[in-house]
Amino acid sequence: MKKGLLLVFLLMLTLVVGAAGCSSYFGSDEGEVVGTISSQQNIGIWVTGVGKSPVVPDIAVLSMGVQTQKDTVVEAQQTALEAMNGLMAVFDEYNISEEDIQTQQFSIQPVYRWDEGEQILLGYGVTNIVTVKIRDIVNTGGIIDAAVAAGGDYTRINSISFDVDEPEAYYESARKAAMEDANLKAEQLAELGEVKLGKPSYISEYTNYAPPPIIYRDFEESIFAGETAISPGEIEIHITLEIHYSIK
Repeated sequence: MKKGLLLVFLLMLTLVVGAAGCSSYFGSDEGEVVGTISSQQNIGIWVTGVGKSPVVPDIAVLSMGVQTQKDTVVEAQQTALEAMNGLMAVFDEYNISEEDIQTQQFSIQPVYRWDEGEQILLGYGVTNIVTVKIRDIVNTGGIIDAAVAAGGDYTRINSISFDVDEPEAYYESARKAAMEDANLKAEQLAELGEVKLGKPSYISEYTNYAPPPIIYRDFEESIFAGETAISPGEIEIHITLEIHYSIK
């Protein structure tokens, strides 16, 4: 009986040791694979290539609308409606399509002021702001002047920005310049490090553009002195490439 128990114990011990050996073997192999992948990321040359393409904008984007304040909500809303209709008539006059006009903000809120710790209701304010895309960019100054004339003191122009309708060709040019810049840097580093440059194993792209300065005269002055002067300037489309090259 004792010999039988001893044999069972020795058999179980053999199985445990064998399993541990297999686990150690496979674990070691897996560790080597992970270690190899990790180490490959630290072997090679990392560079950043920068490319840019100058672009003359052909689209202006205006954030504009009306803002009113009256004693009652009805009065404030009606005044805002009339002023906004005037702006919409200007957009129609300049053949701006409905697809290029989008509501950005609309709100009706009470307006208060504080007087010695007491909240006093002054009236109600209505704000209606739209984003307008002007495809015929030369009309931008005229649209601003006409909007101010139509909406009067209720007119609000929050911002103006410029863009390109079809930027793909400019991105391709900037991307090519960024790749050439990265290649030159990598080749120089390989030469300095006395290694042979291999092919890229990782490429990541980042894009942005530098907006141009905006120049315009005061709106009230423009009503009497002529059309508001808008200068779209020049946009620079930037592409940055982060590239990892292998070495031999």
